[in-house]
Amino acid sequence: MSETDIKANKIDYKNFFYPPGGILIWILIMVELITFGAALIALSINSRENPELYHQSRLMLNSTYGAINTIFLLTSGYFMARTVYYVKQQKLDKAAFNNKMAMIGGLLFLLLKSLEYYEKIEHGLTIGYNTFFTFYWLLTAFHVIHVLVGLGILFFMYLGLRKAKRPDILNVEAGASFWHMCDLIWLLLFPMLYLIF
Repeated sequence: MSETDIKANKIDYKNFFYPPGGILIWILIMVELITFGAALIALSINSRENPELYHQSRLMLNSTYGAINTIFLLTSGYFMARTVYYVKQQKLDKAAFNNKMAMIGGLLFLLLKSLEYYEKIEHGLTIGYNTFFTFYWLLTAFHVIHVLVGLGILFFMYLGLRKAKRPDILNVEAGASFWHMCDLIWLLLFPMLYLIF
């Protein structure tokens, strides 16, 4: 790769309007975090009206599933960070491998979450069971939608890494930023739903 090609693929990160992935993805991330944050504040306020109900409901969740899913997503996030690193190094085979490992982490998360959902439905703990489970279903299902979208992004990123000789680093960083947002949201949901009440 020539020096001109390398310079063309670099981004001015000292400029506020060019964070990793571009300003638009970060606006989206901030909106999503504010949305989840507002829902978690509502959950916290609502729990004060009936703390015993929330405590007993929280005990009906499987915190082991939640902890394992946290490990899946954090490990996936690690591989996503390595993907970006290897793209910047122009080591696309390694980038594609790490991207694939990030996708596997996301799929394992969805598999275990599906098992958890199945068990909740089997025991009648659906969205209308009580206010805690209304929050549980709405928050976790909204997060699952984000994970599905993120996996779609990672899949197309993987295809691009397999085909492109010089992938667009801005697109790779935007996809990675979205994926890390999924990690961050889960790191907020896990303690609030599974541990605190």
